[in-house]
Amino acid sequence: MTDTSDARKIGRRTVLAAAGSAAAALTVGAAAPAKDAAGAQNAATVCTLTTEMTQGPYYLDGALVRADITEGKPGIPLKLALTVVDAACAPLPGALVELWHADALGEYSGYVGANGHQEPDDRTFLRGGVLTDSGGAARFTTIYPGWYRGRCVHIHVKVHTGVTVTPDGHFTGGSTVHTGQLFFDERVTAAVARVSPYSANTVPRTTLAQDSIYDDRGAVSGLLGLTALGGSASSGYTGTLTLGVAG
Repeated sequence: MTDTSDARKIGRRTVLAAAGSAAAALTVGAAAPAKDAAGAQNAATVCTLTTEMTQGPYYLDGALVRADITEGKPGIPLKLALTVVDAACAPLPGALVELWHADALGEYSGYVGANGHQEPDDRTFLRGGVLTDSGGAARFTTIYPGWYRGRCVHIHVKVHTGVTVTPDGHFTGGSTVHTGQLFFDERVTAAVARVSPYSANTVPRTTLAQDSIYDDRGAVSGLLGLTALGGSASSGYTGTLTLGVAG
């Protein structure tokens, strides 16, 4: 399973991205904070262009609208808190944030076997979307992704506006205003890779530095802020990021 189509990026959109708590005040940009006479740090909000990433070959239409996308898949717990803001840096309520990613063995639902591991495939595990609340926040429960050949550990993300949630729990209509990927600190991934079931993934792992898509720009390019939920890798992590969209 190799995702190298549209290598590295597919263009740019006016987007703001920053790691940090979804509830935190928004401070973004590459400029370092300045210190006033009292020594306190201050930084102006700066809206920054971020690289849009390839959708990749493993997208499926018809994702369920749900906060927990785990479906019983084994793996290290991952709580995601993603905040969507508009081009004026104001929270964007009612946007649908859609995620999809590989399981611990690097397999995508709908494409199981492409990474060399056989398992049941219902075409929905580790896929879903959440509508942002009044503060622009979308929260997910999932597992830390595994890896597949040629790519570092990552999560795919789309942001849609104007969608309609259907009675059967899916969504339809609207416009896609952002397509990107979320990335993970290599030190954390290395620790996760030593823990079961990730340790059973027989595919050589591509590191963040070796990846053909991630461009080493940190949060601007989707690098999550990670906080440990306990004293070991198996306890899990919280991942946070603020995504700004032009639409």
